[in-house]
Amino acid sequence: MTVNNQQYSHEVEPRLLLVHYIREQLGLTGTHVGCDTSQCGACTILMNGLAVKSCTLFAVQADGANITTIEGLAKNGDLHPIQQGFWEKHGLQCGFCTPGMILAAYQLLERYPKPSEEVIRHQLEGNLCRCTGYHNIVKAIQWAADHMAAAKK
Repeated sequence: MTVNNQQYSHEVEPRLLLVHYIREQLGLTGTHVGCDTSQCGACTILMNGLAVKSCTLFAVQADGANITTIEGLAKNGDLHPIQQGFWEKHGLQCGFCTPGMILAAYQLLERYPKPSEEVIRHQLEGNLCRCTGYHNIVKAIQWAADHMAAAKK
């Protein structure tokens, strides 16, 4: 599989979850293990451009896939606009849910480049923030949407 534009090939146990492969075999610890039941979204990654919960997939199911983790968003030392939005609008909070939120937001903004607050809140329902601070997360995504739209002009 390709992870953050780097090819990897390992033999793994068929029951190894993708989240554990990413964290333990590849050392990419930005993807968090939250609930182990796919309810919290802390393990969200992009697989072939779609936000998926890596604790519900086996690593072997990702054979040949293109994976993006939180470590793969920043380019040349510059934060992705979504990451910058979380910084600017204090959406980071404790930080545990942040990688999953950012990758869920990435797909959200692919689908809805100018989302309303209602759309953002609805689309993030699969990702839980234990700090209960969704307000700043929503503001961060709105900030990112505005800056990504301006960059395209």
